Amino acid sequence: MQQRRIGDQTVSAVGLGAMPLSTKTDRPSREDAVAVVHAALDAGVTLIDTADAYARDESEFGHNESLVAEALASYGGDTSGVLVATKGGHTRQGGDWLLDGSPGYLRRACEASLRRLGADAIGLYQFHRPDPETPWEDSMGALRQLADDGLVRMVGISNADVAQIDVARSIVGPALVSVQNQYSPGWRFSAEEVEHCAGHGLAFLPWSPFGGVGAAGSLDTTAPAFAEVASELGVSVYRVTLAWHLAQADVVVPIPGASRPSSIQDSAAAADLELTPEQLARLSG
Repeated sequence: MQQRRIGDQTVSAVGLGAMPLSTKTDRPSREDAVAVVHAALDAGVTLIDTADAYARDESEFGHNESLVAEALASYGGDTSGVLVATKGGHTRQGGDWLLDGSPGYLRRACEASLRRLGADAIGLYQFHRPDPETPWEDSMGALRQLADDGLVRMVGISNADVAQIDVARSIVGPALVSVQNQYSPGWRFSAEEVEHCAGHGLAFLPWSPFGGVGAAGSLDTTAPAFAEVASELGVSVYRVTLAWHLAQADVVVPIPGASRPSSIQDSAAAADLELTPEQLARLSG
């Protein structure tokens, strides 16, 4: 599989977004969820994106991290090259997603994630979303401290604009390696952030690369140009969409969600699908 860089680590060009394995109302069983992660590893995926808040509610906070840890521990092959990226800064209250970007909370959240993942240091720790109640500079300082103290190897931010990226760069320094924002055929409002990341050597991880759980099933109709190219190539519209993401810049590493082995196997194949300039021009319209 094609490879890309996140900080000092080489990863597969397509990662696995593990969120659907925990948050969907019809999520797969534990056994089936582990099988999805194993299928991703079998397909050459070496980036798994999770978060402490990926759960149905606060009663099972950390569900997704524990699931990913279990899947890696039970895999029969070598997982030493797998980068697990998790996040902190979201809290849960029932079905609601709340925010806490205070330094004290981020420290406690990181330590809890370390325990669930069974790691000495988190490979990539990402600030989940800006908290209006906490100055961005304070949250970034907390991430810098986590890196300085060796709790995390690399730092990322999520749902950030260009100005916030630059503040993060100035505070976190070289430990900052990635930005994770929403980006898809129907949501291209992060194009400026993609370009900015490319200019500064930061990986860009588009979340909901198909438009989100609710929209992915209708991608054929909502993104007709992508469906047309998929039909011409004899592949799924999802594979074409991920190939389009990868063509945006060499720092882009999409993290499609999956709740079935076949889904992540198809997504992984996108890393080796090359679109022609003419096809890319049609998809950019």
